[in-house]
Amino acid sequence: MRKFIIFAALGAAVSIAASHGVRAADAVPKFDIARICKAETAETVGIGETLESCMKAEEQARTQVAGQWSKFTAKDKAACIGESSIDSTPSYVELQTCLEMATDAHATTGSRK
Repeated sequence: MRKFIIFAALGAAVSIAASHGVRAADAVPKFDIARICKAETAETVGIGETLESCMKAEEQARTQVAGQWSKFTAKDKAACIGESSIDSTPSYVELQTCLEMATDAHATTGSRK
């Protein structure tokens, strides 16, 4: 009986967490562009990316993602938010790339949801 209660509680927790993840994808996420770009440019010293160019790219990606946000499936939004945040420096450029790839995959397979 005790195991059943534990598994039932665990199942409920997973279900609630999953639904919160989808609800969180209802709005374009708010990433800290300045923090993202400071971390990014610190790793790419000498490669040529500047803080200014990084911030411009992130802002452009955010604007484009926001403009198309309603066209993406909730599942793709949630998956791509997670994917773009995997290294603790979430990026709109990575989010945009993930969403574009998901859209292309749906177009290729003919599925949408």
